Amino acid sequence: MFKRLLILACFLAMLGCKKSKPGGGNVVTPPPVVVPPPPSASFAKGADVSWTTQQESVGRKFYNAAGTEMECMALMKSLGMNTIRLRVWVNPSPAWNNTADVLAKAIRAKDLGMRIMINFHYSDSWADPGKQTKPAAWASLDQAGLRAAITTHTTAVLNELKRNNITPEWVQVGNETNDGMLWPEGRASANSNANMANFAAMINVGYDAVKAVFPQARVIVHLSNGWNNGLFRWMFDGLRTHGAKYDVIGMSLYPATVAGWATTNAQCLENMNDMIARYNKEVMVLEVGMPWDSPTECRAFLNDIMAKTRGIASNKGLGVLYWEPQSYGNWQGYTLGAFDNSGRPTLALDAFK
Repeated sequence: MFKRLLILACFLAMLGCKKSKPGGGNVVTPPPVVVPPPPSASFAKGADVSWTTQQESVGRKFYNAAGTEMECMALMKSLGMNTIRLRVWVNPSPAWNNTADVLAKAIRAKDLGMRIMINFHYSDSWADPGKQTKPAAWASLDQAGLRAAITTHTTAVLNELKRNNITPEWVQVGNETNDGMLWPEGRASANSNANMANFAAMINVGYDAVKAVFPQARVIVHLSNGWNNGLFRWMFDGLRTHGAKYDVIGMSLYPATVAGWATTNAQCLENMNDMIARYNKEVMVLEVGMPWDSPTECRAFLNDIMAKTRGIASNKGLGVLYWEPQSYGNWQGYTLGAFDNSGRPTLALDAFK
């Protein structure tokens, strides 16, 4: 398309140089043709809003800056976001983040034209660096059984999305797996070589299950502490040794202090560039957050990390996502959202516009 537009532009430009027809009549010089640049990869700007349906169930509402009530994802889109991330739990009680709840939220995102990321925790509740608890139904499974369960669960959830014409662009195989997942069998640091191999095998069956349903989806391995290059080298060197398959290295980035965000971002950029050079993978900042009552500092933090990620060579910095920005009023004890206590977005989210 670009080449055809360029040829057309050159042809019209040559026509514009002629001042008269062969018969002596004047012609009107056409206006200059502006040839658009080749399209670049679209940068993902978005949020994990998995709490939305649970918040709605107890009457939480969301408002734009003018005070007009809006559905949460529509509000995120109005703020400049293009991507929604949704976590999946296996058999949670209550049922938030189970397959039906994820599907309901994914349908909303699809109907808004938003890009979708699915985040498998492979747990009945939170999986993070401090805990990677097996689902209760998987508790007695051995390593082979756990791999089969990963395949079955991943396939079932993704097929449900597919039946509803929803195509995720990215799929996480595990959440903040700093030390593997499905402990103790997949705890990477325990009996290091064998357990790193177990973790790599878990990633691989997850990868295969994703690609079997959505061949074009990018599979992500996600760690927290995106500033910690030593952690990332240890994990991804180990995964490389054991033949793990994935497409994207994802990271969380929460500055330890409001005042320290610039240092954290600089370290994260160094880490992202190292991951690309060392493993030839794309990178993505999957979670960010800062105290909601520091909106000016948060906006500066977000502007900077988005500029740094977007500026990575060869479009290998895929995007930046905020974690549960719509949280407010000390929801679930979480204070790193980006809404004020009236349910309106703070100026921090101006960074996504």
